[in-house]
Order: sequence, then structure tokens, then C-alpha cells
Amino acid sequence: MTEIGQTLVRELGADRVAEDAATLAAHRMDYWILAHLRARQGRLAGGPACVVRPRSTAEVAATVRAAQRLGVAVVPYGAGSGVVGGATPPDRALVIDLSAMDALLEVHDTALYSRVQAGMLGGAYEAAVRARGYTSGHYPQSIDRSTVGGWVATRAAGQFSTRYGNIEELCLGLEAVLPSGEVVRTALVPRASAGPNVREIFLGSEGTLGVITEVTLRLQPLPARRELASFAFRTFHDGLEAMRRIVRVGWRPPVLRLYDAPEAARNFSAWAPADACLLLVVSEGPTTLVDAELAACAATATDAGGTAVGPEPVAHWLEHRNVVPSWDFFLDREMLADTIEVAATWDRLGALYTAVIGALGGVEGMVVASGHSSHSYPQGANIYFTFVLKPANFADAERLYLESWSRTLRATLDNGGTISHHHGIGRMRASWVAEELGSAYPVLLALKRALDPAGVMNPGALIA
Repeated sequence: MTEIGQTLVRELGADRVAEDAATLAAHRMDYWILAHLRARQGRLAGGPACVVRPRSTAEVAATVRAAQRLGVAVVPYGAGSGVVGGATPPDRALVIDLSAMDALLEVHDTALYSRVQAGMLGGAYEAAVRARGYTSGHYPQSIDRSTVGGWVATRAAGQFSTRYGNIEELCLGLEAVLPSGEVVRTALVPRASAGPNVREIFLGSEGTLGVITEVTLRLQPLPARRELASFAFRTFHDGLEAMRRIVRVGWRPPVLRLYDAPEAARNFSAWAPADACLLLVVSEGPTTLVDAELAACAATATDAGGTAVGPEPVAHWLEHRNVVPSWDFFLDREMLADTIEVAATWDRLGALYTAVIGALGGVEGMVVASGHSSHSYPQGANIYFTFVLKPANFADAERLYLESWSRTLRATLDNGGTISHHHGIGRMRASWVAEELGSAYPVLLALKRALDPAGVMNPGALIA
């Protein structure tokens, strides 16, 4: 057994520590397709030396302190659903698997919040609060295979975010173990002006500044009513304009989801007219609000050139929204697929979409490059690009994959966008963060040096 493993057995007990081949293999990567490709080709470097499964914040703290003493890298691990390599551990790292810390600790009916341990799966959490008459309002596609702590660590967004907000709006407070092993808790208040918000340090930190162990989340009463509608548009830009007008005046339908023509044809051919783009709308909440919101969305969409298609495409999406092909489906066919979600202000969004689609179209072996927008704000929206590659020579797969990412992020920055809307940085985007943050990047580096001077927390993620 490794030195760190022996140390943790003495401090926590043998049942908390694993170094068997199966456990190490299960924690060798997250759901980053490049790691899966490298593993198939026998080129996946690194991998954990030890996996520990703590059952309390005190045990997490003891684990981090032991790793600091021995100079061992620490990688927090939720459910492994990240798609940019954020939980793909470097060689001989210690993985802290938080899955045993999966309890719903409190549901407060009067103040509408819950406290939950960071390792609880999102689907289990949502089911538990629904049984009490509430919803988190947070529905990422990975809800059944991602953890509450992972949501916070990556600044996640859910499919109903236009009404309920992203994780930074839903997170009221948290508990985390610092790289020193000290435990920090933020205050549970609806809002405060007591200096900078320390909670924000851990939102999006991806395990580089500490280990999130508990989260306090806002709750919403279950909506009284839900209604669905969809509209076809001649161009993607027309659909974006309809979305902009809807949110500009204050309407917040939970779902405003616009598919470009290739994605509309791929997903909704039974309903969408040929070569049309399709906007899905979900409105839910108090009955009178839903009536007014749906009428306003319909009027705005029609005025922007849309044609009503009906509720059926939205019902189809709701039923199948979390079903996606596995990476093995593509790799077995010597293909690569991935998604890249970026965002920009409304005045830049259309040009960004055109630039990225054009850039991806220039990659050798590109089968299809398409996009949809799924998160809207008064100031702008995201675009979620999907691409599929079939290289003539599969030995070129990694090079072409990295070229696809590079072209997309280059076009995004050149058009004033952000390189990540909700999947985080991980290892895939780390080399681009300095350019995105610009003069703010030294602030991030100073924060990292102050909290983790030895650099043991998830090295290689977020900060290249």
C-alpha cells in the first residue's frame, strides 16, 4: 500500500481507503471523451494512487491534511460526469470520492432552503425535495449522474435556468475544507454586504481551492401549472431575436431553447418544417403567470417571424432530454463527438454562432457542426455547439479533436464571448483561461497561491 494509503488507513480506517485495481480504474477519468480515446489507445497518462471515501467533513479535513504533509496531489471526485477533464487525476494523486456523503440534512419550509451533503446525486436530491412539495429548479442534463457539490464546483446551469437561475443564484451557502485542512462555512442569509462574497471563491473553483462538503440551496414550491409551446423560424438569427425580445421586457419562461436547422431536423423532424429552426418554450408557475407568459411569448415569436408548431416537440424533448449516446457509440465507429458551450451578449451572439460554425466546418473529417441556445438572460445567451468528426485516419483523431476545440474557442474570444457557459474549465480549457480573464487572471493566481501554496489541490485543472 502507498504511504498516503497507509496513513489514511491509520487515521480513518481500512474501510475508507482503496487501492485495488478496479477502484483506481473507476476513478482514472471523468466523462471527457479525450481521456476515453486515450484510454482506448493505451495512452492515458496519470491515474490515482489511492481513493478515499470519507463519510464526514472531519474525515475530509483529515485526508487533506495528510495529503499536505506528504505532498500528494488531491482531486475531489463526485460522480465523474464532467466532460472537460476536471476530475481526471494526475499521476499518483489521491482521489477524494465524496459519494458516501450523500445525505439531505435539512429542508426548511418557512425559509425555503435545504442543506445537503456534497456527494448526493442530483436526481436523488430533486426526488427528496419533491416529496416535500419543492423543487430545486436545477435540472442539468447530467442530473442523475452528477452531485450537488459538483454543481457548485463547476458553476453548473440547469435546463430551466432562465426562470430559476444557475447554481450561483441557487446556492445560499456552503461548507468547504481548505487546502490547509481547515473548515470554512459561509453564513446562511438571503443576502449580505459584509465584504466580498466568500462563497463565490468556491463556485467554479473545480477542487483547486478546497473540497466542498456541504451546500445550502434555495427551494421553490412545486409549480401549480406547466404549459408548452414551440415555434419554427426561417433562420437561427430570427429565433435569437425572438428570445432576446422575450427576456428583454421581463418574461422568464424556464425554458427558451432554440435549435438551428441541423439540430431541429435531427431531433424534431416529425414536427419541424424542413430547414427550419425550432424554439421550444416551457412556462410554469402560478396559473395566472403562465397564462400571461405563454401569450406574451407567442405574440413575440409570431412578431419575430415565427410560426406556431404546437406543444408536441416540447413534450418529446422533456421525455428524452437526458438521453444521450455514450462516447463508446462514437469511438466504436472511429468517430469523435463533443459539445462546447459558450456565451455572449445579444449584440455579439449571432456573429459568434456564424463564426464558430464556419470555423468547425473547416476541420478535416467534420461530419456535422450545429448549435442550440438553452440559457437566456436580458443581456445575452449561450450557444451550445455540437460537432461530430470522422477522420479518414483515426490515428489523427486527437489532433483533429483539439483543432476543433481550438477553432471554436478562438472564434468565441474573437467575437467577444466566454469560453465556458456551464461545463467549467477542467483540463481541456485551462490554457485559455489567462486570455479570457485578461488583467483579472493574476487575481486568480494570487488566490490560488494564498490558499494552496503547495499546489496540491487538483493540479492542472482550471489553472494551466
